[in-house]
Amino acid sequence: MIRAAFVLATLLGGCVSDETLTRYAPADTVFELVSLDGISFRETATLDISKPGWIRGRAPCNTYTASQTAPYPWFEIGPIATTKRACPAQVSETNFFEALGQMTIAEFGNGLLILTNTDGREMVFQSPPKREISSSSL
Repeated sequence: MIRAAFVLATLLGGCVSDETLTRYAPADTVFELVSLDGISFRETATLDISKPGWIRGRAPCNTYTASQTAPYPWFEIGPIATTKRACPAQVSETNFFEALGQMTIAEFGNGLLILTNTDGREMVFQSPPKREISSSSL
């Protein structure tokens, strides 16, 4: 009986498709934070959702990663793992991670990824513009 349950779980496990942000994301899956709670974010922070079940990126001081397995449009991350570099933008980084951990809903549209929660917090990320390669730069 246990063996049959294991075989069934293994077979069904292969049938489950990715339901996270990654599946529903536009082709560009790396976004840059442009505003936090309606205020322009002056530091650089990115959010990469290219790997199913995970987020990663660069905060103002450190790189980070966290699990994100909630089905779209929900957004819920696991503990954030970061490098441990200090920098002058530490307050901005703390604000970034605090907000990211509180987001619960994700929405895509017009090159944007908007994360929100029921308390009215909002993070707006934008796809960076494409860099064109000219023949003179080759």
